[in-house]
Amino acid sequence: MDLRFTPEENAFREEVRAFFKASVPDVTRRKLVEGRRLTKEEIVGWARILNKKGWGVPHWPKEHGGAGWTPTQQYIFLEEREKAPAPEPIAFGSQMVGPVIIAFGSEQQKKHFLPRIANADDFWCQGFSEPGSGSDLASLKTTAKRAGNEWVINGQKTWTTYAQYADWIFVLARTDAAAKKQEGISFILVDMKTPGVTVRPIQTIDGGFEVNEVFFDDVKVPLENLVGQENKGWDYAKFLLSNERTGIARVGISKERLRRVKELAGIELEGGQPLIEDERFRIKLAQVEVELKALEMLQLRVVAARRTGDNKPDPASSILKIKGSELQQSITELALEVVGPYAMPLDPGQDDLLRNEPPVGPDWAGPIAPTYFNYRKVSIYGGTNEIQKNIIAKAVLGL
Repeated sequence: MDLRFTPEENAFREEVRAFFKASVPDVTRRKLVEGRRLTKEEIVGWARILNKKGWGVPHWPKEHGGAGWTPTQQYIFLEEREKAPAPEPIAFGSQMVGPVIIAFGSEQQKKHFLPRIANADDFWCQGFSEPGSGSDLASLKTTAKRAGNEWVINGQKTWTTYAQYADWIFVLARTDAAAKKQEGISFILVDMKTPGVTVRPIQTIDGGFEVNEVFFDDVKVPLENLVGQENKGWDYAKFLLSNERTGIARVGISKERLRRVKELAGIELEGGQPLIEDERFRIKLAQVEVELKALEMLQLRVVAARRTGDNKPDPASSILKIKGSELQQSITELALEVVGPYAMPLDPGQDDLLRNEPPVGPDWAGPIAPTYFNYRKVSIYGGTNEIQKNIIAKAVLGL
């Protein structure tokens, strides 16, 4: 691995860092540091601040509003955003459906949707998983049938993140029941206000309502909302998932959260001294720090390969996903150890703050247990760790 940052790249880092320091609203930054949920308004507001700067969708081609950055600049931007911390982009729009529309959509779709995605005028969600189709997504049963100038969609999607906020959903639906299961699927854009679309929230283990069920009952969608070719949706889904896994190691986020663990461990006393002075705790902390540094080095190797123009899918991204998710979970476990007896069951009615009411212990303790529970998911989404191990076995080890 050889990724030495040039003076120009270091100057770019300073520019990005200064922008985040000056531009992230104080309330938003404090919520992120403390592990509290952002409102839709805060998420959208930040997206528009970025877009005004010209950084709303920096990874897109320049002709569609991108920044024209190198892979190294994109890496620097991601790391500084995570460390600031600043809100993540609305991934379902900028990271997922946007690149699919750029690569496969019609000119009309590009003209209409891309500027709205960049400015967060439309909030998107993802209609992929179904009750019986998770890791085996190609077994999905939602159907879309032609009826004159429309598609008529029937079926159910589940674990749909932020569907309660969404204006639009991109849906994988079966359009040819006779074809092999991967070959009869299409990629269709659906306005969430269309009659027949029903959103039902699912309460998660942390007491929040981040995910939902979405039902489609004779939902009529214009034929022109099909992206690309009919029955080619599986190819577009694979393309999308490769974008979803970009940056999934979340090294910058783990660095910031580890910093927070150290800060809180210096406050909380155990046996009359700060927990950070406890030898057993320090050994655990050091182990996570060493593994995080190793993960960062692997991520830099992937960036270095892209820097030389090698944009082929890298099986190392599966390693990044596995280890990144494991470390994110380990850090929440360290935080839970810091919070100790204050990790009491939360009141699900306090989803905006994710804390007990009245609070048990100091104010900073409230979000830590819910965050721990919420992060059980990170080894599942973006391709389960078990599936990623299969990819590594085939693509890296040749088994």
